[in-house]
Amino acid sequence: MRYRFLFLLLLLISVFSCKVPGDVVYFQDSENLEQIASTNSFTPVFKVDDIVSILVSASDMDAARPFNLMGGSSISGGAENGGSTGSGGGGSSEPTYLIDEEGNIDFPVLGKLKISGLTRIEAKEMIKEKLKVYINDPIVSVRLQNFKITVLGEVSSPGAYTIPNERVTIIEALGMAGDLTIKGKRANVMVIRENEGVNTYHRVDLTSKTIFESPVYYLAQNDVLYVEPNNAQIRTSKANSNTLAIILSLFGVVVTTIGLIIR
Repeated sequence: MRYRFLFLLLLLISVFSCKVPGDVVYFQDSENLEQIASTNSFTPVFKVDDIVSILVSASDMDAARPFNLMGGSSISGGAENGGSTGSGGGGSSEPTYLIDEEGNIDFPVLGKLKISGLTRIEAKEMIKEKLKVYINDPIVSVRLQNFKITVLGEVSSPGAYTIPNERVTIIEALGMAGDLTIKGKRANVMVIRENEGVNTYHRVDLTSKTIFESPVYYLAQNDVLYVEPNNAQIRTSKANSNTLAIILSLFGVVVTTIGLIIR
């Protein structure tokens, strides 16, 4: 009887300590050699408070030079009003611009240019057309400098991550954060996206292949990815909180009792 009881106890421990594969396995409904054509065509657009670098070049560099003037100050200085800034000390030589609250940048010679709502290619072509009045065959390079996403919750390395190529998927973002912990809820991951002052909330299921069709599969700049704790983790946290409360209460009773005895 003693050995039978021990066996049953070990069996129960193994059952309750192991996660169900359906809770942790990604893309469970995908089939062998299945091909899924992606319908996502996300392209980021510039927004207010984005930092954009713009470099103008041409065969005649003297003609292009006035359009690459740098203020020589940091982003927190000259760029606050949409002006250009330099790296100020050995960084990138490309002038950078902060998009103001009206969606404009203050570009040398050309003046205010509204680029919020435009893609990188659209902004490049607009500036190129305006430069043709001053330069023959201008070459314009435009880059978004502050493409950043934030990963929070039950991941190995939560934090903010800067994306150099302006394109990242949910899967890649979670990979950069060290993947979900075993305590993360994979079937209900939240993506918080801000657009023109309005936050929208999307939920995706990492255990299903339908994630590849989600409108938030490609993340936008400043997106927040949040992984909820699973029910087991929530229960554990509650139990720990209750235990601590009981211990503190008992400690208070003991201290009060000792105080009364001393008196």
